[in-house]
Amino acid sequence: MNRNFLVLIPVILLSCMNQKANKIQAPKSEAISVSDSLIIVPSEIQTIEKSEEEWKKELDEMSFYVMRKQGTERAFTGEYWDNHKQGVYLCKGCNLPLFMSDTKFESGTGWPSYYQAINKNVIKEHSDHSHGMTRTEVVCARCAGHLGHVFPDGPEPTGLRYCLNSASLLFVENGKIKQ
Repeated sequence: MNRNFLVLIPVILLSCMNQKANKIQAPKSEAISVSDSLIIVPSEIQTIEKSEEEWKKELDEMSFYVMRKQGTERAFTGEYWDNHKQGVYLCKGCNLPLFMSDTKFESGTGWPSYYQAINKNVIKEHSDHSHGMTRTEVVCARCAGHLGHVFPDGPEPTGLRYCLNSASLLFVENGKIKQ
């Protein structure tokens, strides 16, 4: 069996584990080949809903603040802003694969930045008028967890900069989840 496929089995399993228990049929999925690896991302994202108390039990304090209260970690303090390893970034709330390290770039902002999501269906965007400015908020399509914001000042080929919080992400490298 292909070694790269074995490395990504945990990603596939984690992505499927958070589906509602009463939905037995497997979701439709899309296979994406990245750097000789195969990542399975659901084409149809089934949302999950949890109470605030459930989220508080599942997330650490900073992740809860960022993901459920639309907070922001301080620049240059998050675990992944300077991560240069190859792998996949998942939503910390529901393990949905969101971004590949191949699309991560040095923005100089102190937050992990990406120019493209794995699939257009894994994130949603909302207008954010907080703090006296207009921005575009980025949330996970499955659990609606706040990830960060997207700006039109990124590199080619998209020209976008998804500026995210490390507290909203999990990183998978070589089949190991780093939390």
